[in-house]
Amino acid sequence: MALDSQQSLWDSVTSLIRSAQEKNVDPLHWALELRLTLSAAGISLPSQDLAHLLTSHIFWENHTPLSWKLLEKAITVTIVPPLLVLALLSHRVIPNRKHHPAAYRLYLELLKRHAFSLMPQIRGSGYHRTMNSIDDILHLSEIFGLPNQEPGSILLAFVFSIVWQLVDASLDDEGLLELTSNKRSKWPHDMEIDGLLKRNENHGVLEKANTEMAINLIQFLLQNKVTSRILHLASQNMPTHWEDFSQRFRVLTTKSLAVRNSKHINPEALTCLVSHTRKFLERESKTIPGGEFHALVSSGSMLALTSQHHGTSGSALWLPIDLFFEDIMDGTQAAAASAVENLTGLVKALQAANSTTWHDAFLALWLAALRLVQRERDPIEGPVPRTDTFLCVLLSVTPLAVANIIEEEESQWIDQSASSPSNQWKEKKGKCRQGLVNSLQQLGDYESLLTPPISVQSVANQAAAKAVMFISGITNGSGSYENTSMNESASGCSGNMRHLVVEACISRNLLDTSAYLWPGFVNGGTNQVPQGIAGNVSCWSLVMKGSSLTPSLTNSLITTPASSLAEIEKIYEVATTGSEDEKIAAASILCGASLFRGWSIQEHVIIFIVTLLSPQAPANISGSYSHLISCAPFLNVLLVGISPVDCVQIFSLHGVVPLLAGALMPICEAFGSGIPNITWTLPTGEVISSHAVFSTAFILLLRLWRFDHPPLDYVLGDVPPVGPQSSPEYLLLVRNCRLECFGKSPKDRMARRRFSKVIDISVDPIFMDSFPRLKQWYRQHQECMASILSELKTGSPVHHIVDSLLSMMFKKTNKGGSQSLTPSSGSSSLSTSGVDDSSDQLKIPAWDILEAAPFVLDAALTACAHGSLSPRELATGLKTLADFLPATLGTMVSYFSSEVTRGLWKPVSMNGTDWPSPAANLASVEQQIELILAATGVDVPRLPADGISAATLPLPLAALVSLTITYKLEKATERFLVLVGPALDALAAACPWPCMPIVTSLWTQKVKRWSDFLIFSASRTVFHHNSDAVIQLLRSCFTCTLGLTPTSQLCSYGGVGALLGHGFGSLHSGGISTAAPGILYIKVHRSIRDVMFLTEEILSLLMFSVKSIATTEKLKKTKDGLRYGIGQVSLSQAMTRVKLAASLGASLVWISGGLNLVQALIKETLPSWFISVHGEEDELGGMVPMLRGYALAYFAILSSAFAWGVDSSSPASKRRPRVLWLHLEFLVSALEGKISLGCDWATWQAYVTGFVSLMVQCTPAWVLEVDVEVIKRLSKSLRQWNEQDLALALLCAGGLGTMGTATELIVETCHQL
Repeated sequence: MALDSQQSLWDSVTSLIRSAQEKNVDPLHWALELRLTLSAAGISLPSQDLAHLLTSHIFWENHTPLSWKLLEKAITVTIVPPLLVLALLSHRVIPNRKHHPAAYRLYLELLKRHAFSLMPQIRGSGYHRTMNSIDDILHLSEIFGLPNQEPGSILLAFVFSIVWQLVDASLDDEGLLELTSNKRSKWPHDMEIDGLLKRNENHGVLEKANTEMAINLIQFLLQNKVTSRILHLASQNMPTHWEDFSQRFRVLTTKSLAVRNSKHINPEALTCLVSHTRKFLERESKTIPGGEFHALVSSGSMLALTSQHHGTSGSALWLPIDLFFEDIMDGTQAAAASAVENLTGLVKALQAANSTTWHDAFLALWLAALRLVQRERDPIEGPVPRTDTFLCVLLSVTPLAVANIIEEEESQWIDQSASSPSNQWKEKKGKCRQGLVNSLQQLGDYESLLTPPISVQSVANQAAAKAVMFISGITNGSGSYENTSMNESASGCSGNMRHLVVEACISRNLLDTSAYLWPGFVNGGTNQVPQGIAGNVSCWSLVMKGSSLTPSLTNSLITTPASSLAEIEKIYEVATTGSEDEKIAAASILCGASLFRGWSIQEHVIIFIVTLLSPQAPANISGSYSHLISCAPFLNVLLVGISPVDCVQIFSLHGVVPLLAGALMPICEAFGSGIPNITWTLPTGEVISSHAVFSTAFILLLRLWRFDHPPLDYVLGDVPPVGPQSSPEYLLLVRNCRLECFGKSPKDRMARRRFSKVIDISVDPIFMDSFPRLKQWYRQHQECMASILSELKTGSPVHHIVDSLLSMMFKKTNKGGSQSLTPSSGSSSLSTSGVDDSSDQLKIPAWDILEAAPFVLDAALTACAHGSLSPRELATGLKTLADFLPATLGTMVSYFSSEVTRGLWKPVSMNGTDWPSPAANLASVEQQIELILAATGVDVPRLPADGISAATLPLPLAALVSLTITYKLEKATERFLVLVGPALDALAAACPWPCMPIVTSLWTQKVKRWSDFLIFSASRTVFHHNSDAVIQLLRSCFTCTLGLTPTSQLCSYGGVGALLGHGFGSLHSGGISTAAPGILYIKVHRSIRDVMFLTEEILSLLMFSVKSIATTEKLKKTKDGLRYGIGQVSLSQAMTRVKLAASLGASLVWISGGLNLVQALIKETLPSWFISVHGEEDELGGMVPMLRGYALAYFAILSSAFAWGVDSSSPASKRRPRVLWLHLEFLVSALEGKISLGCDWATWQAYVTGFVSLMVQCTPAWVLEVDVEVIKRLSKSLRQWNEQDLALALLCAGGLGTMGTATELIVETCHQL
């Protein structure tokens, strides 16, 4: 019955329409009467059914002026939804516009009049139904791939479709349908319906007028405040569709005759409209949430890099790079992660957070790397990375990071150009690359940083000479200057570090040789040929011509770095296909200067070496014999060549440690499992056995992770250390993951082009199960560190090996008679009597010896404790064991470390009679340690008054230090001492005071030239034991960096120089070399047991620093706004210092604990701080709470950006969504009143607005990962704070999930304006 009445009603409406046409009634009067009729009938208005009825009535039987007038008045009196009518008309009119140009014109007039009144539509009761009907008519969800059918999303798609349809129609009208364009113009004000229909016979004139009006309407849609923002939102969330639209639009602007002939349309201005639409909200996001925060977020855009280390200017905002460089130079640990990848992420994070150009970012990066090298100009002596490693950072790691950034941008261009036939992305392709060029051109202004270290002055001169030769057109006779010898002094050419930097960039195709022509790049005239260069042919040129590797040529190649990948590939070819002697020569060449100073090809040399360490097995090999055994001399040369401290550190910087570990494990397994009954004679005359090859490989493998640390970290420490604990399994896991994932991303595909095509690295996964003996040793190693040794069964194979080893170690002692050495862990007595010669019995696999070694050490230590062995005999026996199989040094380190940790051994007196005495210089060492720490504001506990007479060490530590001082410091033993040295240092630091000064005193007596290094290392002990000392050092870092204590010699200027100084020994206190607080913290933070407390302490220091800054600047806040104190210091300067404090805090958190500590900060520390009551009185009129909020926001964002990255390119970014969601959920819950806060309200408001602003502006990729409902709730809360722009920017950054809500907010916000 109801359906019949409804049908009857609409039949009567149809009759009213026809009657109105026949009687030619007034359209407005008719529309008002119809409104009353429908209302009386209970029809909800505006009516969708009526809209369908009116539009169906017009097409095409009643295509009359009155019908259009009735439709227009129906829209005016709101009895039909305007947007639905426009959708119905576009569906009918646009396809038929050539047959009915008048209808198209009327549609355009209706569009101009009603398409921009969106606010009444979204507030109307039928808004949802109307949008669904529009979607049904135009199929917008299907066309644009909308994941949901939210009305706001459909509204956006509808606006976008209107513009797109007009563009396509205009293109079609002019025969340009395959392209697109954009226009702007004025439109007429009246709808002359009668006149239009009367002139419909003149179709050609009307069609041209329609095209011009459509273009004018497109222009208006792109300029209108509401629709332009909606279109911007579409460009953000529908990039593929927008690119298609933009491409068509550009064709319209460039090819359309209507555009070209119009008096009101400028083609160039139209072309800019689309790009301006995309940037509309980006400009607004930089101005939120107000003038004060704008000063904070935009201060980084003014880079004021005035000198090496002066002041808290804009240069200091980049100090995280300086801290990162110093941290990666720590030689005590080989990092599994690549410094190149970490540096890439760091620079991207700082560039985004500081809102700078890539020119500024790259300039800051180069200056930080140069400062690192300058701080190493006068290095202290010690077993630490030297100048070669520092130059690796400047000339290899940094250019590779720059290459990553440039390639990442250009890979995006490749992907987007592949999906679009347009050339829009070409202008984007060179933005980063041009920034690099500009930064290197400006680098010449910093002369104080460009002076080369003495060791590379000649290399810098050669680089300058190369530029002179290029400009002069000089070649070596073969038409090339590349292979001209430059080994001589190149007199007349004075080079600097910029020449080396530019050369490194040219070699990696980041620059071209036009850089040689930059003004001022080459000093002096270019017509004079540099003496000692022209006409000579380099040794590498001889190799490329096919010369054989004679001894003299080999020596030249070892000392001269290769300059191109092709040269290294030639040597690699010899190493894989040459004779045995040639292979050994090639291995020596690869481990020579090309590895240490071949900066432009360093990563290739490293990969070649790793590949050569894993030679492929011959096809005819069979049985259990390993093919690696036959390669022993060749492998030994490679292993010895990469064992120096600098080399391992260089491998670590390039992130090749996991690959190297994967190559070393098969070598250890093979050479450790065989009986050493074969020897090989090297070209140098040295005779090696399988034990020698095994020991070199095994010790090198141990150096790749902190194998000696778990007992100290887990037993003595309060909590387990933060971050992944390196182990063989961990290194293999990283290796397998990297090889599996490499090449799948566009960035990797770009990077792959740099790699040599002749390398074929196996990507097959490797697991510990493939190495049963290594796995067995590692299990025993872990058991040894976790508990005392198990009982050794008499008569077992291990028992016989232990007996033979003890006999060998204490052979001279045993000549006086029988002696029993009993291990403390067992009841059996291991007698060494009656064993005259153990050499034949010890021709056993190295793994068997390592299995027995803990029991040998236990027996020897027990004998010494009981007086059966003298300390001197113990040290001699340990040295004998280490000389027999150097790999046992690893067992000594782990066993002695474990025994010290367990605390079961009585201390021994270092009295000079039984054990070596530190008395000669112990007091001096203690004094120097105290002065070093006091110079940075740290108090160190003093030794007792009778400290010299009471100098004692735990027996295992005394044994280990006595062993180490028996070694001669020579190249042959260096690769073994670099394993024991850091372990001895860590073990002594973990023992009670004054163990470390005692060990240091003994070693300074042995190697006086290492005194500065040893004493500085010893100064770290206090931080291992005393958390208050750590806090004092952190406080010094903040005060020095911010210049808050100008009376101090360290802090007169603040900034990077005050924090890091000019290198070790640049500051002196009473004649003692000291270090800047930042350098000291970098060296000690790994000694801190419980790093979890650091987040709270750094946060507290940050808050204190903000108050000190406000007090120093004397900022006041009045009713009229901001008033400045003494000296009229600007708020922007205070904001810069606040930002610097936050940047320092973020850097310290990230460096100290990595990803896990940063996540603890975001998940736990910050929420707890906001909930807690602080009770701070603000004597500065509200400025301090506000500044604290902004500081916390920058601190949180920057810490997170360092750990997670600003995009999704790093593996750590996978852990970001969960933590970020938890933090934003906390913010929203507090804003909604579900959580009570204890902090100042101004601090909270500044933090929330600051955090959201920075996230939207600097890390928009993060917003896309957050739950949509959380984003919507947060936006709603921000609107309640009257932060409309910020709420809108947040929604706009939320992707498709928040697009609909953002569209509606755009309409509401613009309506309020």
